[in-house]
Amino acid sequence: MTLNPVLVNALRGSIVESMHRGAIAIVDADGAVHTATGDIERPVFPRSAVKVLQALPLVQSGAAERFGLVDEELALACASHGGEPRHAETAAGMLAKAGVDAQALECGTHWPYHDGSIKVLAAAGASPSALHNNCSGKHAGFVCVGCLMAADRGADVRGFLRGYVQPDHPVMREVTASLESTTGYRLADAARGVDGCSIPTYAVPLRHLAHAFAKVATGVGLSAGQAVAARRLRRAVAAAPFMVAGSGRFDTRVMQALGERVFCKVGAEGVHCAALPELGLGVAIKVDDGNNARAVEVVMAAVIRRLLPLEGEAAALLQSLADVPLRNWNGIEVGRLQAAEAV
Repeated sequence: MTLNPVLVNALRGSIVESMHRGAIAIVDADGAVHTATGDIERPVFPRSAVKVLQALPLVQSGAAERFGLVDEELALACASHGGEPRHAETAAGMLAKAGVDAQALECGTHWPYHDGSIKVLAAAGASPSALHNNCSGKHAGFVCVGCLMAADRGADVRGFLRGYVQPDHPVMREVTASLESTTGYRLADAARGVDGCSIPTYAVPLRHLAHAFAKVATGVGLSAGQAVAARRLRRAVAAAPFMVAGSGRFDTRVMQALGERVFCKVGAEGVHCAALPELGLGVAIKVDDGNNARAVEVVMAAVIRRLLPLEGEAAALLQSLADVPLRNWNGIEVGRLQAAEAV
């Protein structure tokens, strides 16, 4: 197997101490490849990077309108959030609008990713709930879709929702159909795994993932309903970028700075995808060793910086995210993370 190129160098002093290899696909809405770096045809599990694709049925089905979901709630449906109070409260609010509570969530429970929120919970002697799970907003969106389905079928809501994370549940079939139609990749033939939040995850080539995000960026190649839903979700995220990640997190910082010019979403194991509406392009990145903060975010920053004309604070932010100082516990700069020439 041919090695993918080095995308990020970790320098200690002036010497490259470590390297992170990977692949980058940049594709337009017609499916034409703008950039192919490394193997963009190898199927990879996109994990949470495709949450916007999984959230399309929330809007397209009419559930978002039926339950009166606002920008913050729609943005949270696309999120891998830090479990800060606003995140947990917003997820709870989505569920309340649909007439259920956190017991309906099947994403599991973990402590918040946000350090300050962990300390607040612990100091209060409280334990985390499913609302603190980084995927609680996505799952709250799934539950809203399920509540609408149950109402339309005259079914008992609790009974209908049970097992919504399973591949053959009506809710998950809608989510899978959305992923298949946007990527144009036949998921019945794809490798399937179980994601961290218990829903199915399907291995899809980077080229197809980038194409899907180009469709989200432009609406080209989507059904009329999907195009409306994609535009609504992009605008919601641009209006409430804090909900997508949280304090100090890459996706939030970039979208706070660039607004509707960029929709970007990281996934576990070194995957990052983005939609660039003004260019009509989609981006999909996979770092082979699965490193996120140390590698894939550096690559995404460098790609955005290369593709979009930037000025002022936005340019400075993307530069700082593509060339990151490494400091020891005394605050001394000991090296840098830098995007490599291949990016």
